[in-house]
Amino acid sequence: MKIVILGAGQVGSTVAETLVSEANDITVVDLDGDRLRRLQDRFDLRTVTGSAAQPSVLEQAGIEDADLVIAVTQSDETNLVACRLAAVLFNVPTRVARIRSPDFLADEKVLGPDGFAVDFTIVPEQVITDYIVRLVEFPEALQVLEFADGQVSLVAVRAFEGGPLVGKPIAELRKHMPKVDARVAAIFRGDRPIAPEGDTIIEAGDEVFTLAATKNIREVMRELRRMDKPVRRVMIAGGGNIGLRLARALEREYVVKLIDRNKKRCEMLSTRLERALVLQGDATDESLLESENVDEMDLFVAVTNDDENNIMSSLLAKRMGARRVVALINRRAYADLLEAGRIDVAISPAQVTIGSLLQHIRRGDVARVHSLRRGAAEALEAIVHGDRESCKVAGRRIEEIELPKGATIGAIVRGKEVLMAHHDTVVQPDDHVIVFVANKKMLPKVEKLFQVAARFI
Repeated sequence: MKIVILGAGQVGSTVAETLVSEANDITVVDLDGDRLRRLQDRFDLRTVTGSAAQPSVLEQAGIEDADLVIAVTQSDETNLVACRLAAVLFNVPTRVARIRSPDFLADEKVLGPDGFAVDFTIVPEQVITDYIVRLVEFPEALQVLEFADGQVSLVAVRAFEGGPLVGKPIAELRKHMPKVDARVAAIFRGDRPIAPEGDTIIEAGDEVFTLAATKNIREVMRELRRMDKPVRRVMIAGGGNIGLRLARALEREYVVKLIDRNKKRCEMLSTRLERALVLQGDATDESLLESENVDEMDLFVAVTNDDENNIMSSLLAKRMGARRVVALINRRAYADLLEAGRIDVAISPAQVTIGSLLQHIRRGDVARVHSLRRGAAEALEAIVHGDRESCKVAGRRIEEIELPKGATIGAIVRGKEVLMAHHDTVVQPDDHVIVFVANKKMLPKVEKLFQVAARFI
């Protein structure tokens, strides 16, 4: 697939890194030549320096024969103009735009064919907000991801010493929960993926990904780790777009305090929030955190635009007694380093956002994609089409499907019914199949399984 990516920021660079490893023809456009050179030094892709809103620059990027344009610059206006140009002048089949301003999203006509001709939008701030809200609802989890309109959840937890299933084979999960069907989709021990078999022993410290119907997910989690008390009090550091969205999402159900250092921003926040308490100050100020009883907080979330501030405020809050801390960290090396220590969950914004893009890029009919372990693995929801003759999945038992090494079918959603995938489960047309891929290099092989032969009508 030939893809033109407009914008080489955190999201654009992450998308380029993900897609170039899958044998796509990638061109990246950005105004910053130094940033593009660094990207080109690391990956096999083309770069063009210039404005994504100029037809001559887009033409230089080869957009006239592109299959897909992904506009993820920092400017909504640039992204929208680029999509309109891609549609009208260059007839690009699929156009994706990153949009921040709610004004552009309020009216479908603005983005529709008679407007800016955007096929799909991604709103990173809202995606990250939804991600954090699920962590509030499941405070024991490292990740909580939904499929099939929320019917199925994939939850990652850190197994703890003394958990009912820790030190025992996976096969005993059914004995512990005879009325609940669940599936261990993957286990990571350190950075090493372990294929989950019935006799695989779960060890303390393992990162375990479990699939189950959303209504049963808490019961499954109890088998692997100690359940925390429900979250009641939340402190948010940073009143930017994410901080505001998060406070608005939580303030009706939780006691929320929001800290921002900018006085004018705090005045605006206080008019936009109904119940949350807005505080002007520095979230790394120990005296401020102490006076606002950070030790009573069930959750401290740092979502400023500065990695170092998020790290320092989270570490300080944890040391002062906050039960659980979550930090937004752009630099992947920081996130990997810190999540294993005092910070409970380190969120990479680009990796959280990229799933929204990948579902429009994956071959076959893919309804949902989630990037896992900061891009090392992936979980996708693929819809089955065709029949046994035209599709390598339809009409076959799970044990008959030639899945590549490291890929696991975890669950099937058939209408309103959630089925955990067992060896004799038969996949039917129109099923939504949840596939876990521990090694991203295997994704093209997984995609081919769900593609329908040309002869199928």
